[in-house]
Parts: sequence; C-alpha cells; structure tokens
Amino acid sequence: MGRNPHLADRGPLDVFSSTLEAPVLLVGAAHVVDLDAAIRRTLKDRPLDAIAVELDEERARSLLAETPVSGRGGDAPLFLRLWSVVQRRLGGDLGAGFAGAEMRSAATVARERGIPLLLIDDPIRQTVGRLIASLSPKERIGLLVGSIVGLFLPSRLVRHEIDKYVDSPQDYVDQLRQAYPSVARVLLDERNEHMAGRLVDARRNGYGRVAAVVGDAHVAGLAAALRGRGVPCETVAFGALREPTGS
Repeated sequence: MGRNPHLADRGPLDVFSSTLEAPVLLVGAAHVVDLDAAIRRTLKDRPLDAIAVELDEERARSLLAETPVSGRGGDAPLFLRLWSVVQRRLGGDLGAGFAGAEMRSAATVARERGIPLLLIDDPIRQTVGRLIASLSPKERIGLLVGSIVGLFLPSRLVRHEIDKYVDSPQDYVDQLRQAYPSVARVLLDERNEHMAGRLVDARRNGYGRVAAVVGDAHVAGLAAALRGRGVPCETVAFGALREPTGS
C-alpha cells in the first residue's frame, strides 16, 4: 500500500526544559477501524511518561483481557444494545476483528515501553445513566431507529461515510449537535471536560509527556478544554492516521 499522504515526515524531536512544558498529544481514532500500525508509528519515537486511553476501569477490564469480551448490556436501553451489536459487526468488517482495537493497541504500546496506562474516561454506567436521564422522547426514537438501520447498513456505505467524515469532521459533530443535543452534551462535551481534568491531574503527578488516544470526535473539544486549563497540546486527527480506503 502506498504512503499515506496525510502523514508528514517526522522532523527532529523537540526538547523541553521541563516535561510539564511538553504538549499533550491527542490521537484521534475510530472505534471500528484498524489503526494498530498507525498508532505504533505515531507513538514510537515520542518520549512519553504515560499513555492515556478513552476507557474506564470496567471497559478496560473487558477490552484489554487476553480475549476481548463484550460488556454487560442486558440492563441497558435497547438502542444502546443495538448500537453495541452494530459496533461489533463493523469492528469485524472494517477493523481488527472487534470494536475498540485502537485502545488495545495503545495499551500494548504502553506495556512494551514499560510506562503507565492512564484510564481517563468516566465510568460507563454513570455516563449511560446521565445520557438516559437527558434524552428527549424525540432523541430516544431517533436513536432507536438509527440503531436498527445500522444493523443492516452494508460495510461499503459505512466506508463511504468514513471518507466523508475525514473530509469534514466538524460537519458531522455539528449535525450530531443539531439532531441529538443531549447526546452531544453528555457523550462529548461533559466527557471532554472530565478527561481534560484527569490529564491535568496526571501532569501534576509527574506524567507531563502523555499521549492520549481518544475517539476522533473528542479531539477538538478535548484540545480546547486542555488549552483552557493552560495545557499545551498537539493533535493527530483520524484522517492523518488512516490509510485511504479507496472506492
């Protein structure tokens, strides 16, 4: 496969007088696309004190087990259970065999380099609880219908939508905000603030040089939240990691 045109040749490594001057590196991923090689390439030459991932303890136990297992979903709303099925199917069709493989790749890099893995996301059950309490009836119906449609979407159409997202990710986030404002607030805005707070805490505890692998839709908001706290950051968007799919 040819060279990814999004990836620039690396220049000389920057040197900082203090690790607290080093920017946090935010790496945008997609939970259903295989990015193992790209994540390794992005992190391999970067001096790091720790790697952070968009996981909580419960999801980390499931995803980082020797054989990844699906979390409990029997008590979750129907639309969330259906979305979980959609993600598992797309992870098999488009990714490394399961959704969330990019978080497993980041964890593997941390283990190989002998540095801590930081879990910076909110507990999944708290997030789901906040989401359910916030949804309007219109949003609930829309999410249920969308999850049912997602069960039958051909992978080629999903690839096409991924290509469109890469071209204009902010348009997709804006559309989400318009159609599902509660989803955008709970799943993006609130979690971005909470993850930024945990990354700031990590810096205070000596982990100044950190790379955080998060869903690409979080990158812009999380960067803004960090900069608002006086923390410099660099970003590598999903489009810069991903190999072109072709038509």
